Amino acid sequence: MLGRIGDSPSFARRIRAINKFPLTAKGIDILQINLGSICNLSCRHCHVNAGPARSEIMSRPILAKCLEVLSSLPIATIDITGGSPEMNPHLEWFIHEAAGLNRRLIVRSNLTLLLDAPYRHFMDVFTQNKVEIVTSLPDYMEVKSDRQRGAGVFSRVIESLHELNLRGYGVAGSGMFIDIVHNPVGAYLPGSQAALEREYHARLLAEHGVHFNRLFCLTNLPVGRYLDYLIESDNLDDYLSTLCRSFNPAAVDNVMCRTTLSVGWDGSLYDCDFNQMLGLTVNHGAPKNIMTFDLEKLKNREIVINNHCYGCVAGSGSSCQGTTTGI
Repeated sequence: MLGRIGDSPSFARRIRAINKFPLTAKGIDILQINLGSICNLSCRHCHVNAGPARSEIMSRPILAKCLEVLSSLPIATIDITGGSPEMNPHLEWFIHEAAGLNRRLIVRSNLTLLLDAPYRHFMDVFTQNKVEIVTSLPDYMEVKSDRQRGAGVFSRVIESLHELNLRGYGVAGSGMFIDIVHNPVGAYLPGSQAALEREYHARLLAEHGVHFNRLFCLTNLPVGRYLDYLIESDNLDDYLSTLCRSFNPAAVDNVMCRTTLSVGWDGSLYDCDFNQMLGLTVNHGAPKNIMTFDLEKLKNREIVINNHCYGCVAGSGSSCQGTTTGI
């Protein structure tokens, strides 16, 4: 993916043509912390290649350094991801410490673990610390969702949503938020986020009696297990062409890397989670590890880009917070 893009110009050349090169950060509003690659699931779309056989896990000293950085700077959002964050033994401690900083605190959970005894208490931990939960549900139809995430996953997500709704999550006026990420179950771009959100709300309430807050559309990037799927299904060239044809100049200004700093399980720093999976650490003179954090060198750093970045500026734009153009 990094070296081939068919007949289309490279991403760098494309944004140079609209005077957006070099792409630079405009601060750090979100510190996204990847606690490791261990997961109880092995989803087909996972760009992290997470699964039960992985062993990478963030240590407590690195998490402590993240807290030190957060406590000294007005970074608005702490975004915890994985793998399954619940499988990191330091998560509960970290949540209690991070909640005391009074920031927006997000945990990206697949929800299925919350039904199992070793992890069930996290429902209470999340609730007590007003953690915002973001979960993946590729489709509101069980058969399509399970095709991507594995047999039985959809029903377990619904069961967890029921329990979280009883704790106030997704209930209007409760102040407890649970958002759903939709990404296509195939080699195509997401549809309208607003239309899909209405459809998800209607179908999940009517058919399963569950509530949630917002829906975020996420374009699948040709990275990790999703790249494997594109190659195996002979869809890679067509999908890359689709991303390039759908280039939206308006989406370039709001790409998430401009306000996000991603921390890998070993403390390495990246411009986004996708760069992390490709091993593309921050560059251009910025420190490459959280242990040598330097705000002055990171807040306006030049972003490391390559051709996979077409995925974040295709169509309505895509990020961990949904579309980036308001469409």
